[in-house]
Amino acid sequence: MTRLTHLDEDGRVHMVDVGDKAVSARSAVAHGQVRCLPETLLLVREGRAPKGAVITTAELAGIMAAKKTHDLIPLCHPLPLSKVSVTIRLDDALPGFRLEAEARTSGQTGVEMEALTAVSVACLTLYDMLKAVDRGMVIEAIRLMTKSGGKSGDWIAGDDAS
Repeated sequence: MTRLTHLDEDGRVHMVDVGDKAVSARSAVAHGQVRCLPETLLLVREGRAPKGAVITTAELAGIMAAKKTHDLIPLCHPLPLSKVSVTIRLDDALPGFRLEAEARTSGQTGVEMEALTAVSVACLTLYDMLKAVDRGMVIEAIRLMTKSGGKSGDWIAGDDAS
């Protein structure tokens, strides 16, 4: 098992020093989903949700959240993000919403937390905007799907034992 990098030799929490790491292009993609009632999905599809432009608002919230990850997650480095995108698709089979967030930077540390934060906040925003009609929605399956760049190289979900 890999040593936990946010703990020093004495077990104290610290921010990892990435100063000696090489700058490289880095990216990460995260997925998540929100299950809801079929009637809730229909309201969104038909543009009749009580709070308006649900999808656009949630996508924007996710992008904004990625830019604030270092303010939300202790010990995350502030990063100059070169790209953040959040895409939400309606899925009748769930029923609900499938979300994907991608984050990119050129730097000394990865953007996994930014992609995960983006998809998480987009899911929460969907819940907030639709809770008046469906309090039973379930946010689930938030996970990192891919990461690239850095010393450890590329990683794809399913490539490890977890």
